[in-house]
Amino acid sequence: MATKKAISSGTGRRKTATARVNLMEGKGEWTVNGVKLEEYIPSEALRDYLRQPVGISGYDMTKVDVVVFAKGGGISGQAGAIRHGLARAIVEADETTRAVLKKAGCMTRDSRMKERKKPGQPGARKRFQFSKR
Repeated sequence: MATKKAISSGTGRRKTATARVNLMEGKGEWTVNGVKLEEYIPSEALRDYLRQPVGISGYDMTKVDVVVFAKGGGISGQAGAIRHGLARAIVEADETTRAVLKKAGCMTRDSRMKERKKPGQPGARKRFQFSKR
């Protein structure tokens, strides 16, 4: 069996999740950590979210397979990381799509992270109940 040739790749991040997205020569199949995309991410809304860069850029995905290695975080964070990595991979494959993807916000890393727990408190913002007496 001949090995597939990588067209482009991109690394995406969201919360604590990281995803390496590779566009390979193929026929439009999506795999995440060796599993089909529909099995790995059961939510249709999240699958639509991570496919946004494809729809916005108009990149022809029928001639490429998307191979993703995702780790860290949860399903939602990994979906955001895949979206970011996919946008970067599409731009590497076709530089003309950069302006459209940047304007849509796909090229920007979502910097929102969980706020740390503070000492002497039960959580990041929550305080222990005040007792007057």
